[in-house]
Order: sequence, then C-alpha cells, then structure tokens
Amino acid sequence: MNVIDKCWRGNPLWRSHRQQLAKCSVGFVGKMTNNIGKDVVKYKVIDPSDDPLNLKQGTLRYGTTMIKGNRQSMDHLQKQHANHVAEATSRSVDVHITGSGCLMVYHATDIIIHGLRIHHCKSQPPSTVMGPDSKVIHLGQMDGDAIRLVTARKVWIDHNTLYECQDGLLDVTRGSTDVTVSNNWFRNQDKVMLLGHDDGHLRDRNMKVIVIFNHFGPNCNQRIPRVRHGYAHEANDFYQGWEQYAIGGSMSPSIKSEANFFVAPNADNKEVTWRKGG
Repeated sequence: MNVIDKCWRGNPLWRSHRQQLAKCSVGFVGKMTNNIGKDVVKYKVIDPSDDPLNLKQGTLRYGTTMIKGNRQSMDHLQKQHANHVAEATSRSVDVHITGSGCLMVYHATDIIIHGLRIHHCKSQPPSTVMGPDSKVIHLGQMDGDAIRLVTARKVWIDHNTLYECQDGLLDVTRGSTDVTVSNNWFRNQDKVMLLGHDDGHLRDRNMKVIVIFNHFGPNCNQRIPRVRHGYAHEANDFYQGWEQYAIGGSMSPSIKSEANFFVAPNADNKEVTWRKGG
C-alpha cells in the first residue's frame, strides 16, 4: 500500500471509522480536517430519481442543497452539484455516475470525491438547477466530462474509476487550485485530463495540482494530463501506453514528473511529452 492507503486502511477497523480518510490526503489539498467531526451532517441517498428543479428528500440533488454553511458527508451518490464542505463517497457500495452532466464541483471548497465509478458522461445544453437556499443556478454547456472543477479549491479526488466519457475524464478549470488526484484508474478515453481552462484564462497561473499513485490505461490517448498556465506535479503514476503523448503543456506551465512508470506503446509514437509554445 502507498502512504495514503496505509494511513486509513492500516487500521483493521477502518470500515467503522471512514471519516479518518480525511486525515490521509497528501499534496496541495492538505489535510481535509474540515470534513470530520461531530458537527458533520450525514446524508444518505436512497432515491435514484433526479429532477434538477423539483428536489425530493432522499435524492442526491436534495443532499447537495444542504451543504452550504454546513459540513456534510454524502453516501451512495449518483449525481452532484456541490458547494462548500462535502465528502462524496461510496461506502462499500458499487456506485456509478453516468449520463448527462455527471459530476461538477462549482465554486466549492473542501471536497472529497472517493470510491465512485464515473463513466459514459454525455454533453448537456445550458440548463438550470436548484442550489442551496432555494436559489436557481444557471449552468452553461456541459461538455460531457466525468468530473469538472470550476473555481474550486481544496478538492481531493481519490480511488475513483473513470472511463468512456464524451469529452474528458477530469477538467480543473477557471481558477481551481489546491487539488490532489490520487489512486484513480483512468481508462478507455481519448482526452484524459485537462488542467487549466483555456489559453486566455490567466487565473489558472495560480493553479496547483498533484497527480499521484494513479493508473492510466489501457486505451488512453492524450492529455494525461495537458497543463495550461499553472503547476502540476506528476508522481508515482503508471502509464499503460498512449497514442499521441502522455504529459503535455502549453502557455508556459511548470510540470514536475517524478518516479512515474511509462510503458511505451508498440506503435511508432513513443514520445512521452508534448509541448506547444512556451
């Protein structure tokens, strides 16, 4: 086991003390201690139905409206629009998030996404959803990413399986920072991970992301990740081949690659890195 898993799974009673996971994060996210304690509100999703505007108790969307101003742990997730402190975990249940929209963390902080399977996410036109305090939130076009961070901070994405989405598997965008991506399995995807919104979004110069202990492949093509503007640390990741390139950058990012294991494809293109401009 790596240092993260030893921290929480080293305890033989870890299933009864799952909140201790929050003390085991590494990297820029720091320790997620705001996600543990007696005042954390637990919410269990028991209803698989989904209506973005007419919320029903027991559904996942109803739980997301409770987050603002509180600390919350949400079990058995299917879809989410998250604000402020939350932990989205599967609690030993095989939980799948799929379909339109999938998972977006919007203007949020102190978020843990753990133990989920997110796949076959599809694009979605502009829409409205009900947010905290019964406020209607207008969302733009959703490209079909598995996980999308928008102006989010202190987000830990750990032990998830992501694959076969219309656009990408993880986007960290629009000023999001202090993100740790660890112990995930990314597979069967063209564009895997984008760190930095676009060439003109200069706020992403402050972005800091660590990508550690992940498995990429089989059948990952490119952007593993692609970094714009900010800083990314790639460490102890396993790359099971690629088609175009593994790690790429543009708009003068800083990328540190450390102790990664690259298995080059059998095809002629064995180039690990790709660079555009400065």
